[in-house]
Amino acid sequence: MKIIISPAKKMNIDTDSLPHEALPHFLPEAKALLGKLKSMDYHELKKLWACSDALAKMNFERLHTMDFENKLTPAILSYEGIQYQYMAPGVFEYNQYAYIKKHLYIVSGMYGLLRPFDGVAPYRLEMQAKLSGDAYKNLYGFWKDKLAKKLSEESSTIINLASKEYSKSISNDLPKNISFITCFFTQLKDGKLIEKGTECKMARGEMVRFMAENNISDPENIKYFDKLNYKFSDKDSNKNNFVFIKPRNQLK
Repeated sequence: MKIIISPAKKMNIDTDSLPHEALPHFLPEAKALLGKLKSMDYHELKKLWACSDALAKMNFERLHTMDFENKLTPAILSYEGIQYQYMAPGVFEYNQYAYIKKHLYIVSGMYGLLRPFDGVAPYRLEMQAKLSGDAYKNLYGFWKDKLAKKLSEESSTIINLASKEYSKSISNDLPKNISFITCFFTQLKDGKLIEKGTECKMARGEMVRFMAENNISDPENIKYFDKLNYKFSDKDSNKNNFVFIKPRNQLK
């Protein structure tokens, strides 16, 4: 069983807490993307990144000093988004690190797939970014079916905790024999189940922690997740979609 999660825009450098153990599997592809980005001027990159001047300047400087092999941060400690705050990998115990090392992948626009202890450098490149080259119109075209092939070679079951932006870079190309289970974290509003972005990120992080703490290897046991007051809804779920609902009296 493999678990996929999204990265976060905000990244940090932490070369002291834990050492990185390997370089990313798709490093040649990442180097090709870096070359493409370096060929673009500041204004082109700012438009691609869709960010403020301050962030664009910081990432422009990072881009032109980027080193894929030195002063690297383990991927699991490099992202600072809400999902990672609720996962809190910085305080994992040894067996929880062992669990994510075995089961977890971070889907990345720049690196493709990252294992938790792959060494990474800070970057800004979302999967939906409109980056085009001679042989591709966007990053989905760049990665093609490489990510799906890699995962399907390793497991017949994938637990999807990634946003649609990232998960579709894999789900669209998976063989039919692969079980792809997406977790939805919902609330009932006006008779409909809806997802709220921030709360979904919180729940995805909590779900990774829950799975690591309980050493879950059977997807059926995911249904016992009850963090942040979510409960599994059997009637709203099926074999490919696990729906968790926050009770009405818990809504903010």
